[in-house]
Amino acid sequence: MPEVRGNRIVENKTEARQGVTGHNVRYVLVAGTLGVIVLFAIVYMAFFSGG
Repeated sequence: MPEVRGNRIVENKTEARQGVTGHNVRYVLVAGTLGVIVLFAIVYMAFFSGG
């Protein structure tokens, strides 16, 4: 629980952290980015190649 010192709220690093850490978040980001790249490549080949 954060504590108040004077006019300031003091938190430790765990209390101050607002995002998710761990849980393989970076792998989801990489997989999603690669998926978008592959999708764009497929769309490009379908519409813009082979005149």
